[in-house]
Amino acid sequence: MKYYKKIIGKRIYLSPMSADDVDIYIKWMNENVARSFGQYPLVVSSKSDLNWFFEPPTNMQRYAIVLLDGDVMIGSISIHNIDHLNRNAFLGIFIGEKEHRSKGYGAEAILLILAYGFNTLNLHNIMLSVDADNVEGIACYKKVGFREVGRRREWVYKDGKYIDRIYMDMLACEFQGIIWARTSPVVQA
Repeated sequence: MKYYKKIIGKRIYLSPMSADDVDIYIKWMNENVARSFGQYPLVVSSKSDLNWFFEPPTNMQRYAIVLLDGDVMIGSISIHNIDHLNRNAFLGIFIGEKEHRSKGYGAEAILLILAYGFNTLNLHNIMLSVDADNVEGIACYKKVGFREVGRRREWVYKDGKYIDRIYMDMLACEFQGIIWARTSPVVQA
């Protein structure tokens, strides 16, 4: 089996990354995903350009987002910069193909990784950053309960203009208050 159902939701599951998927990640990074990371001038041409992706540091857990229906990988999500002493981390996510965006898969993946981060890793605060022009991403993050906590004004230079970088976070107690997120994902040992 190419994917392992590590964290299972209603329509998707999170699986450890498969090195077999390097070509699709190269395609996504060159087409549209790197743009949302603020790295759109970056050219990705081989697996060695994605070492950071397939060989994450010890303070990072990265997963493929896979549809339960057909085992189709549609994106990636991670908890990174995990600080067990202070019990905090950062979240990163992307949905690779445009056809899979705006269907709630990102929100479901975020809720699964938040449940894992807060309930299994015992984190207290999970933060993310997003460029202010990523309207869909910001709406998704707010939908699942993230709150804006700060902003770096004119932090990113993109398409001839400066864009603010927004910081959002969620506390464990806030996550527990989200009623529709209370479905416990199945975490395989």
